[in-house]
Amino acid sequence: MDSKLTWTTGIAVVIPCFRVVRHVLEVIAAIGPEVDAIYCIDDACPERSGDVIEQRTSDPRVRVIRHPSNQGVGGAVKSGYRRAIADGAQIIVKIDGDGQMDPALLPRFVAPILRGDADYTKGNRFWDISQIKAMPLARRLGNLGLSFMAKASAGYWNLFDPTNGYTAIHAAVAARLPLASISNRYFFETDILFRLNTLRATVLDVPMDASYGDEVSNLNAAKVFVEFVAKHLRNSVKRIAYNYFLRDLSIASLELVAAIALLGFGAVFGGWHWWHANQVGLATPVGTIMIATVSVVSGLQFLLAFLGYDIANVPRQPLHPLLGDSGIAHVEHHMARPQASAPTAPAIRTKSAFGNE
Repeated sequence: MDSKLTWTTGIAVVIPCFRVVRHVLEVIAAIGPEVDAIYCIDDACPERSGDVIEQRTSDPRVRVIRHPSNQGVGGAVKSGYRRAIADGAQIIVKIDGDGQMDPALLPRFVAPILRGDADYTKGNRFWDISQIKAMPLARRLGNLGLSFMAKASAGYWNLFDPTNGYTAIHAAVAARLPLASISNRYFFETDILFRLNTLRATVLDVPMDASYGDEVSNLNAAKVFVEFVAKHLRNSVKRIAYNYFLRDLSIASLELVAAIALLGFGAVFGGWHWWHANQVGLATPVGTIMIATVSVVSGLQFLLAFLGYDIANVPRQPLHPLLGDSGIAHVEHHMARPQASAPTAPAIRTKSAFGNE
């Protein structure tokens, strides 16, 4: 497993490993020959998954990365991204090690990137109505809520199932991500969508069937709910500030300012006069009511206009064809630790198992 990598398709797979020893070997064995490298990240796993993989796997594509302390699923994926980019990968696919993501679906995720249709692809388990009906109601409602919040915070109104961890990304785009600023924990999948939007990267949903094995999730839904809501609000504000006031100023920017001003004025003006009228026992003048009402209604109209613009402003032009190989060098700014001088990464052929790029 320590042999030198030989790139043919330029495709690498990243597998976070934490309490997945029961299934990870089967996952590795199921990864097809179209993949050149497999990075297994032992995230301080108490089952010593890294040792198990090295002892029981003879696949020369496998590379084990060890974390001295647990960094979470996001931290594990980011370590895999950094290593794959440094080694010269062209496309990086992330698959969980618990056996719930079929490696045979990998071509579906890679093909849109190779065709130049997307920079990042992710799974969507909600495309089949029959499978949605079979989902537990609590899971269905939870995903609906998370998806709506993710649409607002990430800006990809055309996507669903934001917490789906089956993903693929072009290395040139991954190299441009501020990996150190992206969440290390379960918010990772949604946080990376927010960062991709700030780059104006194109993201596509890939239909896939839901698969739930016997593995116990390490996610405490009640514990992270408040955290998720707070982070979604933070990302929503940051995205709007970046896209509509920092690097661009459009009619939508003015609509948002007008919406905030009118809604704020209408609520404060109307609320104060309503309270004052109750205190003195007098009816609120019709003119006062109309001023507050017109302000609120006008503010809502401006807000709807802004939302319409934002929904239509989903990135549609793939970024990686414009970056080329120059994006790979950019990873130096986002490496967690200074790297010693490494040999030049082997060249990657542009022709892959799925066709010409």
